[in-house]
Amino acid sequence: MSGAVENAPATATAPVRRSRDVPMLVERARAGDPRAVARLITLVESGDEVLPQVAAALAPYAGHAQVVGLTGSPGVGKSTTTNELVRALRARGHRVGVLAIDPSSPFTGGAILGDRVRMQDHATDPGVYIRSMSSRGHLGGLSAATPQAVRVLEGAGCDVVLVETVGVGQAEVEVASLADTTLVLLAPGMGDAIQAVKAGILEIADVFVVNKADRDGADATVRDIQGMIALGERGPGEWRPQVVRAIAARGEGIDDIAAAIDKHRDWLERHGELRRRREARAAAEIEAIALGTLRDRIGSLRDGTQLPTLAAKVAEGAIDPYAAAAELLAQLAA
Repeated sequence: MSGAVENAPATATAPVRRSRDVPMLVERARAGDPRAVARLITLVESGDEVLPQVAAALAPYAGHAQVVGLTGSPGVGKSTTTNELVRALRARGHRVGVLAIDPSSPFTGGAILGDRVRMQDHATDPGVYIRSMSSRGHLGGLSAATPQAVRVLEGAGCDVVLVETVGVGQAEVEVASLADTTLVLLAPGMGDAIQAVKAGILEIADVFVVNKADRDGADATVRDIQGMIALGERGPGEWRPQVVRAIAARGEGIDDIAAAIDKHRDWLERHGELRRRREARAAAEIEAIALGTLRDRIGSLRDGTQLPTLAAKVAEGAIDPYAAAAELLAQLAA
C-alpha cells in the first residue's frame, strides 16, 4: 500500500487528498489505495465531524487483523525490529500495516516522525502501509487516535498491524490494551534488567525480546527476565511469556520472534483469550469516546453560567465539590 504514493498520477490524488466522502474513501482503501488510507487516518487524527461515519463504514471489517504491539525504552531497537518483522511477514504473503508513535514536543506540539524514515526499505512495497503518528501529549506511549487508526488499517485489508510505541519507559503499558500480542524489547547495557522489567512492564509482556544480543551482558539479561517470569503466579494453562534473543540490525532472531508471536496467537485462540482481549479493547474504545464527549460538553458549559456558578459556591464553602459535580452531571443528563 505504501509504494504507490509517489508513483501515481497527480489526477488520482485530487479526489482523495481533501475528500470527506467516507464511502468512497473506504472503498478505495479496501482496494489498496494508500492515499485513501492516509486520508482516513488523517480524519481520525483530527477528530473530524465525519469520524462517526468512518467508524460505521469500517465496523464490518473489524477484528480481521492480528495486532502486535512493540514497546520498550528508547534505544532498544524497536524501529529496527519492526522493520525486520515487516520483512518476515511480507515473506509469508501478509499485508502489513505499521503505526509508529513518535513523541510530540510539549512546547510546540510538533514531532519528528522519524520512525518511518528508518523503514524506507519497504517504501516501494504496495503490501505495506507505514504511518507515523504524533502522541500529541497523550500518555501511555500511544496516540489517542491509535485505536481508530488500527481499524482503518484493518479495513484496508492488512493481515497484521504492528503498533510501535513512543518508548517512554516503565509506565508505557497502554499498548497492552490495544494489542493481541505485546512484545517488550530490552537490550543489554541499558541498566539493571530487573529495573527494566518492573512497574507494569512484566505484566504486559507476552514476549520479551532481548535485542542487541551480541553485546556483553545479554546472557545475564535473559537470566534476569526468566527469573522474574518464574516468580510470577500463573494458574494451569496460563500463558508463560517467551524470551527471545535477537540482533535486529543483522536480521538475526526475527524468525524466532515471529514464531513466538504465532505460538501466542495459537494460545489466545485455544483459550478464548483473543475474544476476551478484543472485547476489552472495544470496551476501552467505547469508554474513551463517551468520556471524550462528556469532556466536550463540560467544556461547553464553561461558556455558560452553570459551571462558574457552581465553582463560586464551592470556593465560598456554600456547597461541597461532590455535590457540585452531581449537580453538573444532572445538568449534562438533562
